Amino acid sequence: MKPANVLLLDINPSSELSGKLRGILESTPNGEIQLQQEIINSSDTRDLPGGDVRDLVSRAKPAVIFLVSAWNVLRRAKALFQSLRREPPEPPIVVVSDADAPEMFDMIRLGAADFITPPLTPMGILPRLWRLLEQTVRGETLGYRLKEKFVGTNMLIGESPAFLEVVKKIPTIAPGDTTILISGETGTGKEVCARSIHRLSQRAERSFVAVNCGSIPIDLVESELFGHERGAFTGAVASKIGMIHEAEGGTLFLDELDSLPLLAQVKLLRFLQEKEYRAVGSTKTRYADVRVIAATNVNIDKAVREGKIRQDLYYRLNMIPIALPPLRERREDIPLLAATFLAQFAKKYGKHVYGFSSDALHKLCLYDWPGNVRELESVVGRALTFVEQPLIHSQDISLPGPAPKSFQEMKEEMVQQFERTYIQSMLIAFDGNITKAAEAAQKDRRSFFELIRKLGIDVERFRTKK
Repeated sequence: MKPANVLLLDINPSSELSGKLRGILESTPNGEIQLQQEIINSSDTRDLPGGDVRDLVSRAKPAVIFLVSAWNVLRRAKALFQSLRREPPEPPIVVVSDADAPEMFDMIRLGAADFITPPLTPMGILPRLWRLLEQTVRGETLGYRLKEKFVGTNMLIGESPAFLEVVKKIPTIAPGDTTILISGETGTGKEVCARSIHRLSQRAERSFVAVNCGSIPIDLVESELFGHERGAFTGAVASKIGMIHEAEGGTLFLDELDSLPLLAQVKLLRFLQEKEYRAVGSTKTRYADVRVIAATNVNIDKAVREGKIRQDLYYRLNMIPIALPPLRERREDIPLLAATFLAQFAKKYGKHVYGFSSDALHKLCLYDWPGNVRELESVVGRALTFVEQPLIHSQDISLPGPAPKSFQEMKEEMVQQFERTYIQSMLIAFDGNITKAAEAAQKDRRSFFELIRKLGIDVERFRTKK
C-alpha cells in the first residue's frame, strides 16, 4: 500500500514541540506514512515565503499538514496558514502550539482542521492523524490500521491535562484487585473508565457486569445483586443467581451507588470485606472472587454526610478514587471526540460525511455540555442524521438554549460584572459618597459617576439613613 504523505512545517523552531511531534509521528508502523519536515525561518510576517511554501505543498502533495509554532510566533503562523488556504487543493492543517486555548480557537475559526497543545502524547496525536487520513485517503486502509494499532476499541479519548491526569493512573491501578470509586457528572464516561480498568486487569478474560443501582426497584435490589431462592418473596417462582455470581472471576461495576438502599449497602460491605454473601431467602453462605468498581455522579462527601452512602462503605470503596473532569473543563478534547463519534456514526449508517467546518467546531467548543461526552455524542449523531453534504456546518448542529456567546461578548459581560461588584463595594464602604469612593478607587470622579450611571446603580441605596 502506498504510504500517505504527512508534512511537518516548523516556523522559527525555538521549542521542543517539533522534535516531540516528529518522534511521535515516526512511531507509526513502517511504511504507513511518509514524513517530511520543513523548517521556515522568518523574523517578520511580511517575509514569510507564502508562495514558496505553497509550491512546496504542491510538490509534496501531503494528506495532512502539521503546522508547528511556538506562542511567540503564532502571528506569523496565522499569516502562513492563511496563505496556505488560498488555493486548492487544501489538505487538512493541524496547528501545534504552546499558545493559550483562546488563541488556538482563532485558528479553528480560520479553518484549521484541529489544534494540539502540550503535553504532546501519542494518544493525543495519533487518533487525530488516523481520523484525518480516513478523510483524505479514503478507499485505503491506512487510517483504520493506525486506529487499530494505537486506539483500539472503546478507549478513553482525550489529550487535555485534566483528562490525562486521570488516564495515566489506569495502567497502574488496573492489575490489582483494589476497590475503586469513580466520581464524575452524568455522561463523563465512568463506565468506559471502569471497562478500561477491567480490560487492562488480570480479570480481562472474565465477565464485566455493569449494574445501574438507580434503575432497579428498591425491593428487588438485594435479589438482583445477591440472587434469591424460590419462594423467598411473593413472585419468586424460581431461584435466581445474582449479579455477583455472574461476575465471578471478573469485575462488578456498580453505577449510581448513592441509589443503593442502606440495607443492601450493609450486605455489600460484608461482601467486600469477607468475599461472602447469602442469596435472599437462603441460609447458605456463598463465596465469590469479584473485583468491585463503584461510581456516582453526586458529591460523595455530601452524600455521606446526608446518610445516602454509609461512611464505612465509602471508606471501603474509596481505596482508589478517580474523579473524571466534565467536558467543559477539557474543551481541547471536543474536536477529537466529535471527530471520533462522527467516524463511528458515518460508518454505522453508511453516510459520506467526513468532518466539521470551522464554524461548527467553534460552536461545539463554546457550548458548556451539561450532559458531557454523552451529550456530545448525541448531538453529533443527530447532526449526521440530517446533513446532506460532506461537512457538518454550524447550522446543522442543534444545541439547547441560546447560541454560544463570542469571546468578546463573554469578556464584556465579565468586565461589567467586575465593575458592578467593585463600584458597589466602594459605595458601601463610603456610605454612598461618590467623591470619597472615586478617590479610594484612584479614579476621576466624573468617570466614576459615568460608570455608576452606565451600570444603573442606585447610589441612594448605599447612603446611611439618618
